[in-house]
Amino acid sequence: MKNTTLGIISGLSAAAIWGAMYVVSKAVMAVIPPFSLLTSRLILGIATLFIIAFLQKKLTIRKKQFWSIVWVGFIGYGISLGFQFVGTNLSTAANGSLVTSATPAFVLIFAAIILGEKITRRRFIALLIASLGVLAVIDPRSAELASSLFWGNMSLVSAALTWALYSVLIRKVTRGVDVLTVSLIAFVGGLPTSIAFSVWEISTLGIGEITLGVIAGILFLGIIATALAMYLWNTAFALLDASLASLTFFAQPVVGTVLGAIFLGEIITPLFLFGGLLIGIGLVVASKE
Repeated sequence: MKNTTLGIISGLSAAAIWGAMYVVSKAVMAVIPPFSLLTSRLILGIATLFIIAFLQKKLTIRKKQFWSIVWVGFIGYGISLGFQFVGTNLSTAANGSLVTSATPAFVLIFAAIILGEKITRRRFIALLIASLGVLAVIDPRSAELASSLFWGNMSLVSAALTWALYSVLIRKVTRGVDVLTVSLIAFVGGLPTSIAFSVWEISTLGIGEITLGVIAGILFLGIIATALAMYLWNTAFALLDASLASLTFFAQPVVGTVLGAIFLGEIITPLFLFGGLLIGIGLVVASKE
């Protein structure tokens, strides 16, 4: 029970940080292109976790384990986030929120195939309840299915699929290596892709004026939204069944909407409150198994 509670808190905390991240990311990406920002986030994440791992003397790992984790990181930070950036650019924010909400369902499938986790009736019902909740929160009526957005929408689907795969594989690799070391090495796996696209972005788009506010935003995104949040997310999947850990992902649009209301003056509707309640109920139902 202690591990279950810690795992749920870790997952919810990570999702909450990512919900807050979008407000900061929007401001910073007006100055720094997405892949260049991702590269800085990964480097800051590596530096932060390396210092902690060095102080805790947790850097011992076998070569085979190292490359397995690098490959998992490549899927999560190299491929999935790449699809996310492309999809968001070619589609709409509403479509991105809607498609991303399918991630826990994909986790359920991958967990059954890769980890042998059973898709129990309780977990399926919990996923259904929470999914209905997140649909109420993001309101799918704002989504667009125009043919011009097809490739953007397909990129978003690919992002959701690969992030679900990454999350399940994290649970697998943390069975033999501590979460801190796994999180650190996984960041390394995302660097080749992010650096390559970053070079292209800078040569074609350039970088805007770097102010103290932008630097503060980069530090928040690298240390809090990357190093801390990814460590918490990986901890959730190390401690919980993947199908349960994935439900904490639904806290992300809730936090994002609340912050939008606080800082951007967006309106919180009764439908949002009902959706938040359903997400909470789904998480409680799943955790009781």
